[in-house]
Amino acid sequence: MAAACASNPPSSLCNRIKYYCDSSSPYTKNLNNCCKISPGEDEIWCQIRQEAESDMKHEPLLSNLYHSAILSHSTLESALSNHLALKLSTPYLSTAALAAAFHSLLESAAIRIAVRCDLAAVLERDPACLGYAHCFLNFKGFLACQAHRLAHKLWIDGRAAAALLIQSRVSEVFAVDIHPGAAIGGGIVMDHATGVVIGETAVVGDYVTILHGVTLGGTGKEGGDRHPKIGDGVMIGAGAKILGNIVIGKNARIGAGAVVLKEVPEGATAVGNPARLVGFRGIQDA
Repeated sequence: MAAACASNPPSSLCNRIKYYCDSSSPYTKNLNNCCKISPGEDEIWCQIRQEAESDMKHEPLLSNLYHSAILSHSTLESALSNHLALKLSTPYLSTAALAAAFHSLLESAAIRIAVRCDLAAVLERDPACLGYAHCFLNFKGFLACQAHRLAHKLWIDGRAAAALLIQSRVSEVFAVDIHPGAAIGGGIVMDHATGVVIGETAVVGDYVTILHGVTLGGTGKEGGDRHPKIGDGVMIGAGAKILGNIVIGKNARIGAGAVVLKEVPEGATAVGNPARLVGFRGIQDA
């Protein structure tokens, strides 16, 4: 039985980050200051449980799913480990073994915070999202992103074979192919997500929205650091291709189907093939 939810939880994404971290430390720069999250203080996990209990009353068909995937777990980390393991296991890679490995990786404060920021971001920025439980159970973009976070931890810990195996399974199951070397920030929305490809040396900032069919790739003409660097608050439209070691500035917008081969300034909108700048918007903090 989970502890009772804390009262008056933070309402905005930025406040949620501050709620779990030292408010004087920027999320991407000092996650070591993040506090431990107990079930009673974890407002997002409490909300997921409340939504599950409510949905079960209105739709008994989902009772077993909600109980097994959510209500039988005491923490978000336990539930997420099990849910991802069920999705990604194979006859040669057991659910139990994967769940144990994922739960160990989720001891990372950085990943724990990022998972919650992603859940909050999807609910706040995707009008199709009915709630946290809906996202947690059904949104493959969210699940692929969390699996990537675990694969990335394996990668930076020198466990390349395991990291690449997780990448392969995520590609097969969710049709999202993110190299475990890619660095991805918090508050990410991968909407629909089918066909998203992100290369090894890509860097994606915080609060970025990526629609289906997006490629953050290389040009094929260079090695080493060869993939895009995406700033905070960027929106990348469906089917856009951003190629090469170029910077997409903070709060920029990339139109659907654009092919971007040159850097895009902060706040700019780029459309077309090859992409051209068609306007700027005011620069605001994410």
